[in-house]
Amino acid sequence: MAHRIGRQAYRRRAALGIAVYLALVLAPVSLMLLSPLEPGREFLREFAVALGFVAVGILGTQFAISARVGRLKAPYGIDAVYYFHRRMAFVALALVLTHPILLFVVTPDRVELLNVITAPWSARYAVATVLGVAGIVAISVWRREVRLRYELWRFSHGLGALTILVLAALHTLNTGVYTSDWKTHAFVAYAAIWVGTLGYIRVGKPLRQLRNPYRVTEVRQESPDVWTLTFRPDGHPGIRFRPGQHAWVTIGRSPFSLTEHPFSFSSSPDREHGGFDMTIKELGDFTSKIGEYPPGTMAYVDGPFGAFTTDRHTADRYAFIAGGVGITPIMSMIRDAAERGDPTPMVLVYGAAAKQDLVFSGELDELSQRLDLEITYVLENPPEGWDGEVGVITDDLLKRAIDDVDAYEYLICGPPAMIDGVERALGEMGVDRKLLHYERFEIA
Repeated sequence: MAHRIGRQAYRRRAALGIAVYLALVLAPVSLMLLSPLEPGREFLREFAVALGFVAVGILGTQFAISARVGRLKAPYGIDAVYYFHRRMAFVALALVLTHPILLFVVTPDRVELLNVITAPWSARYAVATVLGVAGIVAISVWRREVRLRYELWRFSHGLGALTILVLAALHTLNTGVYTSDWKTHAFVAYAAIWVGTLGYIRVGKPLRQLRNPYRVTEVRQESPDVWTLTFRPDGHPGIRFRPGQHAWVTIGRSPFSLTEHPFSFSSSPDREHGGFDMTIKELGDFTSKIGEYPPGTMAYVDGPFGAFTTDRHTADRYAFIAGGVGITPIMSMIRDAAERGDPTPMVLVYGAAAKQDLVFSGELDELSQRLDLEITYVLENPPEGWDGEVGVITDDLLKRAIDDVDAYEYLICGPPAMIDGVERALGEMGVDRKLLHYERFEIA
């Protein structure tokens, strides 16, 4: 069994990760600070140049954030990492806009550089960079509104990000301010790191997955629109994950394709054979056909990832709160507890739209007889004769289900709206936010 990692170890990793991130972001601007500032240049001009260098650093590190390096992301959790990734895209956009605006303030005649027909190449690269960052942010924000398929968005996002980084580097090098002599080579090497990172994501990882394939050995229907797929390693030991974690999976296609998707493990870790189950709800283009994959289908796995696990958040008592298919990582943790004979007191509050959506309810009832586990089911649309809770998860309901709210560590998983509501309810009850841990089922 994988050992549990102490909170102090995670804090040390988190602090180290933040320090490395800041060093990489500030590396370009350090080129400016390593030599005397050029004489006769106004403070506002130098400040604008510094913002431009920082923007390049942020654009580069966006590749590292998206690289899915498990040990680097483990202290934060996928929610926090991708939330940070999205927010830093807005910061980069603000910086690449502010950079030329400040230069226009210092030298109004520079506005003429916006005419890309007559402007020098350095200015053309700058305009293209600003438009590129604005475009990639806009497409990411409104992807669902314009009904852009995930695979097409992912391809355009990666290609666009690489193009933007190259354009920004060309602008910086062609301008020549603070990137002359040996610093030119240093800046090119810095940009090459992020191009190499993209190569690792698109080539290195798929090659590794190709050498460690899986096969779908069973497909079973849990509810009208929820399916469980069982995966077994094909010729290798398989992965080792912690209960509640997730992985990115490509099913029925090459690992070099853009069709991989993240799903939580719903089984306990298979410590003997390295296999696992994933329980998936029909929600989009890919998942709408998830039940049609026949046994024997080849699959490729990138993982495990995630900090949403009882192995990290050790506690004397656990309160699991799940909405809909958000039960899957929690089911992994409960199944693992049953296999280990864990005596820790646990409470599960499980909400769904209808009774048929309470996936695993029969098994959960059986497990509650083997574990110190109390279950409260909540239905928005209960059938006639339903004697459980009705509606959504509120503070009053949580007070009825959980005897001493301050005595538990909370692991919450489900749609964002449900998580937000539960967070507000627990906050109103006075629960310390440090005791709340999330897994939101909305990443892409």
